[in-house]
Amino acid sequence: MRKPAMNFAQIWNMSFGFLGIQIGFDLQSSNVSRIFQTLGADVSSLAILWIAAPMTGLLVQPIIGHFSDKTWGPLGRRRPYFLAGALLASLALFIMPNSPTLWMAAGMLWIMDASLNITMEPFRAFVGDNLPNRQRTMGYAMQSFFIGLGAAIAGLLPMFFTKIVGLSNTAPPGEIPITVQLAFYVGGAALLAAVLWTVVTSKEYSPDDLARFAAARRKALGLDGDAPVTKQRTAAAFFNGGLIWLVVGLAFGAFVHFARAEPRPDILSFLGTLDIAKDLYVLAGLIAVFGIIQLIAGLMRKGGSKENGYLEVVNDLFDMPTTMRQLAVVQFFAWFAMFAMWIYGTPAVAEYHYAATDPTTVEYQDAADWWALLGSIRNGMAAAAALGFIWLATKMDRRRLHAMNLLIGAVGFVSMMLIRDGSMLWVSMIGVGIAWASIVSLPYAILAGSVPPAKMGVYMGIFNIFIVVPQLIAATLLGFLLTTFFDGKPIWALMISAGSFTLAAIATLFVKDVIDDVADAEPAPEHRPQGAAP
Repeated sequence: MRKPAMNFAQIWNMSFGFLGIQIGFDLQSSNVSRIFQTLGADVSSLAILWIAAPMTGLLVQPIIGHFSDKTWGPLGRRRPYFLAGALLASLALFIMPNSPTLWMAAGMLWIMDASLNITMEPFRAFVGDNLPNRQRTMGYAMQSFFIGLGAAIAGLLPMFFTKIVGLSNTAPPGEIPITVQLAFYVGGAALLAAVLWTVVTSKEYSPDDLARFAAARRKALGLDGDAPVTKQRTAAAFFNGGLIWLVVGLAFGAFVHFARAEPRPDILSFLGTLDIAKDLYVLAGLIAVFGIIQLIAGLMRKGGSKENGYLEVVNDLFDMPTTMRQLAVVQFFAWFAMFAMWIYGTPAVAEYHYAATDPTTVEYQDAADWWALLGSIRNGMAAAAALGFIWLATKMDRRRLHAMNLLIGAVGFVSMMLIRDGSMLWVSMIGVGIAWASIVSLPYAILAGSVPPAKMGVYMGIFNIFIVVPQLIAATLLGFLLTTFFDGKPIWALMISAGSFTLAAIATLFVKDVIDDVADAEPAPEHRPQGAAP
């Protein structure tokens, strides 16, 4: 009994919800900095305001992945989470552009991102559940296609209401332009409709079906017996690791405190006039919190706890497959680059290419609209590239394909400084778009073949940690780096992105890609699940 192939229409339907999810995510990434600045935020504070988004993903995705692995009901195991998250995210999109104050906008970003993560995480596992290994590149490339298409639509919405409908893209100080508000309303409706389409048109395998598929796969690979049991980390290992991380976090926090003191202690005189940003407290706190997480797990293990969701997720984090550990390095550098672009793209283009720094001016808002349109070009390119990956992945190693795409993206970022005419930045977006399509497809296709099927959801959620951590580090370090070394010029954040993409490309070449072609044989008709290809 082997997992059957699905036809094009089934893969299309099961991926269609990502169109709406990405409309929501891209409205957020393209416009939230604009909203924050409109409500009075300074450029130097944007990164720390954005910290809500990655923090939310860090907490939500492993939890949702763990619970979705253990869920089965009338809607299956993943689809209940699609639907609940979509309802909440749509509501958040309706409210966000009506935020009257900066603190409310920051709070709504937190709620919006949590809801989008509840919807998105099970979609990653959904492909791994339903498709045999030989079709997973196609499945994740199809998600990437909808990600690109959804983001392109989201980027066009504000300019559509400005240029086509004829509405004003400016507003009095402290108010969000009506064009942005309408874009969020349309995005909320599109998100809910797209996810509902996938919920209604797609089916899922039961846990028993997946267990039989996994057993057949192991037999075909010549692996005797059941799948290996997860290695249980000891209480002592949790305690030792937790104490180290906690001490390092507290020590770094103390360093930040004394480095910001007036006067500084003599022992820190080597810092000279270097300004240590308060944002670094967040990084220190993250290090310490990871230590506390391990200490709690150690106490649970010492107390004899085994059937515990918290302990299981933390234990799985330390029992990741080798391929997943290697991909974690790739993801770190790739997503650091993307987050830098999302935070600083609008102010970088406005200042460097349009000489506009005041968000209340027409010039700044025109630059913001152009950046949103460039996002559509970037994401339209990503959608086209994703379809190309389906063919290219059959012709070349997925690792080398991903590394090549990341290097193309690095060239795209560098060109943004070399090109001074803002109207020509669409050229840069071609390269960045190709890299973006690769980031949201190929690592997941590689990952899905390396993790236990019974833990597909939780490992997809844990994998998100290596997307979130670089975003958190970017949120705490980028403002400090730009202020200290680049005179606060946001264009340099995009040059940092170019370097980060290059490091990700190098790391990709060291990833072990597990290729499994044993599922090519078709199963007997009686073993086909609902919705499988006839």
